[in-house]
Amino acid sequence: MRKLAILLMIASSVVISFSGLIVRILEVGPLVMNFYRGMFLMCAVMVLLVVRYRGATIVRVISVGWSGIIAGIMLAAAAITFLQSLTHTTVANTLFVLAAIPFVTAGLAWIFLKERPSSATLITMVVAFAGIVIMIGEGFTIGAAYGNVMALLTTLSFSIYAVLVRRNRQVDMLPAILISTLIIMAVVALMRQGELEISRQDLWLCLLWGGVMSGFTSACFIVASRHIVAAELTIFMLLEFALGPVWVWLFVNESPSRWTLVGGALVICAVLGRSFAEFRSRGSSRHAV
Repeated sequence: MRKLAILLMIASSVVISFSGLIVRILEVGPLVMNFYRGMFLMCAVMVLLVVRYRGATIVRVISVGWSGIIAGIMLAAAAITFLQSLTHTTVANTLFVLAAIPFVTAGLAWIFLKERPSSATLITMVVAFAGIVIMIGEGFTIGAAYGNVMALLTTLSFSIYAVLVRRNRQVDMLPAILISTLIIMAVVALMRQGELEISRQDLWLCLLWGGVMSGFTSACFIVASRHIVAAELTIFMLLEFALGPVWVWLFVNESPSRWTLVGGALVICAVLGRSFAEFRSRGSSRHAV
């Protein structure tokens, strides 16, 4: 099951890496796109829960408890602060800070879950982080303080979410995603004062983004968290940063720099190399990381 979980995380990271392409195509603002993405993600999660639990769906949602509520709040905070960061500082600054998510998650998991990362995992994290640094290159600047703080809050919020999901792996944490989408939609509706106009084309794109891509990715993350420790869960997220520029380059002709391609290749090699080594191993203990 551990190997299957790794494959799920790789697949989900590849799928969600198309988010940047969709954002480039969408014509609405970031708040509106986040509202409709959240709405369709909520619908997708509800369908998954009903198919799985049928008449016991409400009981399952309630049974997520305070841990699920806090996890949902953290996930919503990560989504909201991420958009705030992107709109108040450079993309390079935001990605540089978000690349620290695996390290922050590993530290929190070590403290609260006693999950100590192995040497192989730490090496993968360092190599992948180096790839992100190369991708960003000279694009990283001091930037606006507010935007940088928002990126830090995104990193911390998502790391806490990952640790909470891993800690409660015996409980289906999909309802936590429902909570996050409701919070996001409420916050956006208040900020936009109910002005949420969107074209039909953009609505279909948000359906693809939230209902299909984000729904698939969120489900994979929850399933994989039962078999992969928190530190490794977030390593695969770096694939999104590496592949995102490639899709934009191929489909909308936004050419990445040479260093973006070199750094992205390094990230992909680090993550896939770690996965390949895992598959070749004869097996790992229950607490192997």
